Amino acid sequence: MTAFVLVSGPFTGGWVWGEVAERLRAAGAEVVPVGLTGMVDGPPGGPETDLETHVANVVRAVDGCAADEVVVVGHDYGIHPALGAADRRPGRVARVVYLDAGMPGDGDAALALVPEGAVAERDGFVAPPSGEEWRRWGSLDGVPAEALARLDRLAVPQPARTLTQPLRLTRSPFERPTTGVLCTANGNGIAMVEMLVATGPPAFRVLAGPRVGFLELATGHWPMLSAPGELAGALLRAAADEGHRVAAPEQASPAHAGSFLLDVAERPRVREGRVDLHLPEAEGPRPAVLFVHGGPVSPGTRPTPRDSPTLLGYARYVASLGAVGATLDHRLHDLGDYPRAAEDLAGAVELVRADPRVDGERIALWFLSAGGLLSADWLAAPPPWLRAVALSYPVLAPPPAWRAVHPRFRPAEAVSAASPPVVLTRAGLEHEVFATTVEAFVGAAEEAGAALDLVDVPLARHAFETLDHTAETRAAVARATRAVLGHLEG
Repeated sequence: MTAFVLVSGPFTGGWVWGEVAERLRAAGAEVVPVGLTGMVDGPPGGPETDLETHVANVVRAVDGCAADEVVVVGHDYGIHPALGAADRRPGRVARVVYLDAGMPGDGDAALALVPEGAVAERDGFVAPPSGEEWRRWGSLDGVPAEALARLDRLAVPQPARTLTQPLRLTRSPFERPTTGVLCTANGNGIAMVEMLVATGPPAFRVLAGPRVGFLELATGHWPMLSAPGELAGALLRAAADEGHRVAAPEQASPAHAGSFLLDVAERPRVREGRVDLHLPEAEGPRPAVLFVHGGPVSPGTRPTPRDSPTLLGYARYVASLGAVGATLDHRLHDLGDYPRAAEDLAGAVELVRADPRVDGERIALWFLSAGGLLSADWLAAPPPWLRAVALSYPVLAPPPAWRAVHPRFRPAEAVSAASPPVVLTRAGLEHEVFATTVEAFVGAAEEAGAALDLVDVPLARHAFETLDHTAETRAAVARATRAVLGHLEG
């Protein structure tokens, strides 16, 4: 027999698992919905209640199980105490299930995954949302009106220290069997995981481990309310070690390995701080294109983005055509780092414009991948010297699961008729969750009357410059570059 220890997300309690628990018990499982201290069905708690308190709650639930095999399920915030308990009872917890949850490690606080502006602490507690405000914590897709009303009625303030105290682990959570149950209407899915493993920071490579599996649910962030039967089935499959295994990539990151699709000669390069300038042969101040990489990129990644084949290739290509090709290493190391990366970008722009080899009145910014979110500031309030914004296979609105991204970074909401001309390169084989944001941006740009030049590459993938060396992709890069440089003329 299997025991399921169910750990709920913020502001809720064991009650939220009611229908799921019934179905699991009907299948012969032992089920323990945990009542966390300070929550509606847990022991009373005050401002002193912290994450360690909730870890102790889950440890007691694990210790009380009669079954030989214990599966701990953590939803949203609940993954933090779930992992803490599994770390303290390695011999009892056979598997951890991440239910539409983040990937915290040792030293991470839950607050890092909380949506910007969603937390207002008062007297040591964080007030729960209500009604449509729940959307800031995840998609409400499929949640019946009655269930949402019950969520409102039973939600209670969360002790703030449960969100701010760092999680403490003595080993990697992925040393034990692990299952991710992904809610696709919330922007999570197996395709997203595969993309992160293939192109994201090295930390995501653990998701390709042999003991890690994934299951999908076609619903929003609250499957215990929107699809309890399907969720119960997924948990039973997880306990049986079913689920999709993600293959390890042949290379760590296409953007940081391989070769650029065009054969371009090296140009003289000047390095100042985080910025490199690749210089053309032409004399006198020249227009410049500053390339902005995506991410998040781990601080220890080598080569750094500006030394990657993609950015080197673009910068040298632009320089061969008579403009200064500038590249930047910004500090987008985590989804919460967009404000810091924006500061780095603003500083890089000032440095580039001030260089005597650059015509500071003729600048273009070229954003790639998730760096596209950084374009929002420049689209919303463009300075007169910004002649064009280029976007290649960009992310133009945070997917629902990217809750840590500051709400300021939403290009699809920032674009207007006053925005500079936009050159947008769309990869036909783009990840669906990213392609959706691009289509929303195109619709918003067209409705606003923004100047938009679309470069479509039907058979290209995300980061195609080092993945797809074809006549089609080469032509697309050449066309996009000519369009950008055309806006810099005169």
